[in-house]
Amino acid sequence: MSGNSFGKILVLTTFGESHGKAVGGVLDGFPPEIEIDISFIQSELDRRKPGYGPLSSGRREDDQIGILSGLFEGKSTGAPIAFLVYNTGQHPEDYDGLKGLFRPSHADYTYSQKYGIRDHRGGGRASARETVARVAGGALAKIFLKTFHIEVHARISQIGPFTTTGNLEDPEVKTFLDQLKKEGDTAGGIITCSISGVPVGLGEPVFDKLQADLAKAMLSINAVKGFEYGSGFAGAAMKGSIHNDRFINQEGKIRTLTNFSGGIQGGISNGEEIYFRVAFKPVPTLMREQETVTDTGAPVRFTPQGRHDVCVAPRAIPIVEAMAALTIADHLIRKNQESKITSAP
Repeated sequence: MSGNSFGKILVLTTFGESHGKAVGGVLDGFPPEIEIDISFIQSELDRRKPGYGPLSSGRREDDQIGILSGLFEGKSTGAPIAFLVYNTGQHPEDYDGLKGLFRPSHADYTYSQKYGIRDHRGGGRASARETVARVAGGALAKIFLKTFHIEVHARISQIGPFTTTGNLEDPEVKTFLDQLKKEGDTAGGIITCSISGVPVGLGEPVFDKLQADLAKAMLSINAVKGFEYGSGFAGAAMKGSIHNDRFINQEGKIRTLTNFSGGIQGGISNGEEIYFRVAFKPVPTLMREQETVTDTGAPVRFTPQGRHDVCVAPRAIPIVEAMAALTIADHLIRKNQESKITSAP
């Protein structure tokens, strides 16, 4: 199986299955002499872990990070940083009834057709459990970016049909989600992410456009169905005279008066805030009877067992931030690799 690594200079490789012994990763190309706050990495994992919210899967995992290599006396050494998170709350027996059938809108069918074998216990490698390693790698990237005063922040902007500021206690949103949970149904959502402090010059003008790499990063996340940056699809309805971001001289610095470009022009960052939105589909595992077929093609009805999210958006926030941080950090290192810059002057 290929495709387990992300990035060109700063490369994250992840490993592990949903109900295997552990998940983990190796972050290669991380600059030396960066102070690493392991408690921060742990706090990022805590934001993602299951079993700690009203919409979350009932699976409870401590998700304690263990750093295996690449650190010495609290600083990065420049060697690959390897880390591990053990799976402690697995119930593989919950998936015994799914062994011979294909769950609707899951990777079961495509995975089995491609590889001829699949781990039916929660989806194996195709499970969102893999994103633990992304969040850990992204936390390290955030630590690096902070030395350049670059910050990544994401929030929920929509749950189902309701726009929101991220407050899941909003009466309309809460009533909607509570009703879905009672019905054994699920909802999708939209996460908005912004990146501030990005310097001019990240990204390449042809195949490695910054927005293209951000899009790949986001679309590689489980359940993501759409990505737009800047004005996005709404820009198609605007006049060019309105959409153009006019340049101005603001206290001796070139800025743009508006930011419909989303901080990226010609595939290269222009120094303005980068912002984008990521759409997540409804969780495909419904806690109600569904129809499908078995691996022999026979029709069957089934009701899933186990512990599953009503909506993935709340737990996906740190995943979106992690993949954004990894993308920006990779391009920052690529831009600065010749001069060996590892921190802001």
